[in-house]
Amino acid sequence: MRAILFGGGFSLLISLLGTRVAISLLSRRGYGQEIRDDGPTSHHTKRGTPTMGGAVIILATVVGYSVAKLITHSWPSASALLLLFLFVGMGAVGFVDDFIKIVKQRSLGLRSKAKMVGQTVVAVVFGALAISPMLADENGRTPASSTISFLRDIPALTLPPILIVLFIWGIVAGFANGVNLTDGLDGLATGASVMVFGAYTLVNIWQRNQFCQDLPTAKCYDVRDPLDLAIVSAAITGACFGFLWWNASPAAIFMGDTGSLALGGGLAGLAVLTRTELLVVILGGLFVIETLSVMLQVGFFKLSKGRRIFRMAPLHHHFEMLGWEQVTVVIRFWIITGLFVVVGLGIFYAEWVAGT
Repeated sequence: MRAILFGGGFSLLISLLGTRVAISLLSRRGYGQEIRDDGPTSHHTKRGTPTMGGAVIILATVVGYSVAKLITHSWPSASALLLLFLFVGMGAVGFVDDFIKIVKQRSLGLRSKAKMVGQTVVAVVFGALAISPMLADENGRTPASSTISFLRDIPALTLPPILIVLFIWGIVAGFANGVNLTDGLDGLATGASVMVFGAYTLVNIWQRNQFCQDLPTAKCYDVRDPLDLAIVSAAITGACFGFLWWNASPAAIFMGDTGSLALGGGLAGLAVLTRTELLVVILGGLFVIETLSVMLQVGFFKLSKGRRIFRMAPLHHHFEMLGWEQVTVVIRFWIITGLFVVVGLGIFYAEWVAGT
């Protein structure tokens, strides 16, 4: 438990102080955000705001986790290293995207195909290693399972290795782009991420307290390295919390794709490694809704030859176009995230109570 507190605390401190340094550094170099021309006109005032702040979130998470392990004199686990690989790897793809936007002074960075190739490489490597017997512990537990899970493995949904890797890729790509789509208003994605990663910290702590020493039962969880996953999750929570101080409206810095892809990848990685791939759809419900709003908008636009469901997608822009203040949209979407988190944690705990 000390390691979790150290990881979250140090990460928060590094993010809080480091983001201020990043704002000054990025401003001096002119690394400002470009704004899409077809977006709400109120966003044009944000042009030039420092971006790529997600690099601070990534750095704070990695350093916070590392310091926690040093203080507690323990070695990193395979699960934690895999999660950090996915987190940093997706962030690197986002960093390239952000850097191209800055250099070429446009609102679009990497081409969609190149962006997807980068995400696919990182996700497939993560998935293949996560189910690899080479990383199994002394009890034969691999970091991830070849069986799809809601709260526990569902035996009927056991898949061949290649299909489970494809499934993992789908989760990673889906949530990485979901958080990316949500990151359109000051503090929206950051605040939502604090709640969702905070929820996963609690899930990991509970899984650690109810860990199966031998054979899994309805009273325990057959999850590899739950304590170490809790440290990483707490570190990400702390990093987002510190960053939110500067990212709240009016934002002094944006996380950019560097941060949004990293956070989405990290969330998907936690879902895979904690065997809760379907529960994350509830815990991260806001990101799912934002993604669906874009899919519905694009699909309906093509089928109806130019008609739209929403005034603008993703969904938060629709409410802006209806006249809601940005702060109002953000706070209400935070409330929705909180409700999703409460429902998800309630289902998680209720299942354990029913099993006892």
